[in-house]
Amino acid sequence: MELRNSMLLALILVVTCSAVAVAYDPLDPRGNITLKWDIQSWTPDGYVAMVTMNNYQQYRQIMAPGWTLGWSWAKKEVIWSIVGAQATEQGDCSKFKGGIPHSCKHTPSIVDLLPGVPYNQQIANCCRGGVVSAYGQDPAGSVSAFQVSVGLAGTTNKTVKLPKNFTLMGPGLGYTCGPATIVPSTVYWSTDHRRKTQALMTWTVTCTYTQQLASRYPTCCVSFSSFYNSTIVPCARCACGCGAHKSTEGRGGKSHSDGCIMGDSKRALTPGVNTPKKDGAQLLQCTNHMCPIRVHWHVKLNYKDYWRAKIAVTNFNYRMNYTQWTLVAQHPNLNNVTEVFSFQYKPLLPYGNINDTGMFYGMKLYNDLLMEAGPFGNVQSEVLMRKDDSTFTFGQGWAFPRKIYFNGDECKMPPPDAYPYLPNSAPRFPVASTVAAMACLLVLLLLA
Repeated sequence: MELRNSMLLALILVVTCSAVAVAYDPLDPRGNITLKWDIQSWTPDGYVAMVTMNNYQQYRQIMAPGWTLGWSWAKKEVIWSIVGAQATEQGDCSKFKGGIPHSCKHTPSIVDLLPGVPYNQQIANCCRGGVVSAYGQDPAGSVSAFQVSVGLAGTTNKTVKLPKNFTLMGPGLGYTCGPATIVPSTVYWSTDHRRKTQALMTWTVTCTYTQQLASRYPTCCVSFSSFYNSTIVPCARCACGCGAHKSTEGRGGKSHSDGCIMGDSKRALTPGVNTPKKDGAQLLQCTNHMCPIRVHWHVKLNYKDYWRAKIAVTNFNYRMNYTQWTLVAQHPNLNNVTEVFSFQYKPLLPYGNINDTGMFYGMKLYNDLLMEAGPFGNVQSEVLMRKDDSTFTFGQGWAFPRKIYFNGDECKMPPPDAYPYLPNSAPRFPVASTVAAMACLLVLLLLA
């Protein structure tokens, strides 16, 4: 009985530790999205609050169609009005005889407004269609906000009940939000910085991302090649799951949301093939790996004091383009980056002095948009790195990255034993060389 209890306790500890660990990104340990509610004023039956969404993730953004924020009211609160956003449903407001609230739902879902709405519906940092940039790429675009007027609620700090059960879609699954926590009130400075005021009450909610919640399979894969070996190491077969994507060729030309089509087929050129679906279903090009994104790392040139690698990103999804994409690589020689061609580059220092991680992203209005699958669905660049005599080597796959992330999701890497090896290294299959040596020995014995 005691042994059984010990095993049960160990199992609980493993499950608990696993549940905690999956929301932790070792390359961005402090990355999260923080929601902040600042009560600006009291109303006869509630309050007016500014809700601000800050994306503190270094390389993970929220792409179109944007974020959806939800919560549950603690009592019977309603939303009288919103500036800079809107509730997706009004709900049952039949009990109101005079003014009708914007939303009477107990669990409202809020979305950002689209660009170009009238100025009287806008507020600072709103109206980008829910798109929020990564903090490491564009700090100014990593904020989204709206103002909400809440009724049938508390009218003092002691009577206000905090909303609960927060959810964040960004735009799909992946985020888990904690409970609302009261924090010191936000301080505001006047434009001349001579006077400061503060919110009447402030609470925050922290949301963290877990890749396993967003997708059952990886969303990208990595392939390798080098100048010193003719072998091209492809993405692993079914790296992103083959069961969810079946070919739609030969099915009467009808498009299946979970299908794939051959890149050289006529369907790839038909009008509407690039039109996104409301449910976000992908239409992939049929490949061996079945990944929407492939990142290829090619060790290109070797100089006396430098070496050069080429990075190419290919999109195999016909229904998705990637605006303000990000690519994160972990490699020990990124501490000596000399020049990056046609990409922007920013070193990431999650652990202070350890400089082995960097973020690549496109140049604005040049290649910051990765187009849909097809002839233009790729971006590429080269990076020049200075050698460190104490660590540099082409042996044992050292020249290839340890990890690759695309848009914040970790990509599937090839197995280490498949990496291109140096010509003067021992081959992976020494049997042929052994047989050849024995044959040569036999010939010498016969000649003797």
